Amino acid sequence: MAKKNLNEMSFLDHLEELRWLLARSTIAICIMAFVTYFISDYLFDQIILGPIRPTFFTYVWFCDLSHQLGFADSICITELNFIIQNTEMEGQVNIFVWMCILAGFILSFPYILWELWKFISPALYEKERKNAKVFIFTSSLLFFLGVLFGYYIVIPMSVNFVATFSVSDVVKNQFTLESYMGMVKTSVLASGLFFELPIIIYFLTKLGLVTPVFLRKYWKYAVIIILIIAAIVTPPDVVSQTIVAIPMLIIYEVSILISRIVYKNKMKENV
Repeated sequence: MAKKNLNEMSFLDHLEELRWLLARSTIAICIMAFVTYFISDYLFDQIILGPIRPTFFTYVWFCDLSHQLGFADSICITELNFIIQNTEMEGQVNIFVWMCILAGFILSFPYILWELWKFISPALYEKERKNAKVFIFTSSLLFFLGVLFGYYIVIPMSVNFVATFSVSDVVKNQFTLESYMGMVKTSVLASGLFFELPIIIYFLTKLGLVTPVFLRKYWKYAVIIILIIAAIVTPPDVVSQTIVAIPMLIIYEVSILISRIVYKNKMKENV
């Protein structure tokens, strides 16, 4: 059956399209989550629990960087003094399932974007619909870059901070598995989704909901929001928040540039 034009579809038709979009996306996530089951040992031991080891890539890289800058071993990490424990009867089972689902969502993200594109494409011009591959590739790339940023920057800094911070030598750090996994999920997803900001701004500008003037006018408020986000996903220290906030500010500036280009093109089309 031929697909209805967006302008000819009723509200219920839109809801039906959205329902099937969510259903197909959920199925894709479940399939990829099932695939990760077969590599779950590697997923948990080497990837998810990797940042709790002093040999993790980020710690080694910062240590090498400190030597090159002449700081000796000032930021080298030789030990992360804490343990992770499970305190609930079904704790490890629940964590296993949800982390596989998280991995399934990340791996199926390009397909979810494809489904989203099919849903919104009827509202676009014909020449814009031809940019599907560019949209999928760019959005997926930004998301995966954000995930890597959260994994290699945000998580290690958070782990290092909580491992070295102590109110007293009497208190020993014994973190629950749930709290650690929650930090991993928040850091990875928040970073991945924030890196989608240029794509979001692109469509909002196309729809006329934002303009480059608006984004520039409220730049100082955006900075405050970015600093708040950085404070949420990082330890409460200035260095970590700054390291996370700088890339976010760059992304916001890129979003303004994209909005300016899209806005100028719209003005030319309306002339």
